[in-house]
Amino acid sequence: MAAKEKQSPAFRPELTRRVADLPGVPRRSSGSGGEESKKLIVGRDISLNGDITACDTLVVEGSVQASLSDSRMMQIVESGVFNGKAEIDVAEIRGRFDGDMTARERLIIRATGRVSGQIRYGEIQIEKGGKIAGTIEVLVPEPIAEPRLPERRPVEVEKTEKEKPAEVDA
Repeated sequence: MAAKEKQSPAFRPELTRRVADLPGVPRRSSGSGGEESKKLIVGRDISLNGDITACDTLVVEGSVQASLSDSRMMQIVESGVFNGKAEIDVAEIRGRFDGDMTARERLIIRATGRVSGQIRYGEIQIEKGGKIAGTIEVLVPEPIAEPRLPERRPVEVEKTEKEKPAEVDA
């Protein structure tokens, strides 16, 4: 019978997290007490295919072929390529986007950015050198309905005895 060897505690190396240093992206604090951001970074030389949902911020440094929904912000850096469908609030493009995009609030195309496909946006900003091609549509905010007041109708009020003018016999 072989003697059982003592199992050593599992080795857990300390891994440092890589923090993207992108302009316009707030850094996440390491302290507790705040809601943790749901951020996905697709690094250089990485390819990702599939559906992405409920992602606060997607940063594309590599290649993504996906459908992105229920997300707040997408950033494509110079080396990044996104093919597919994206429905976000804000998109900042420094690399390439090809597909169907709805940027509900703002689409920012930087000087190195290339955007093509069916594009819808609330506001757009294009730096000199940035390019956009395809079917382009401006989203018009839906008008806020003003509350309707009921129609005013004249109301007849019956006068009581005290309010009626007195009749005098002469």
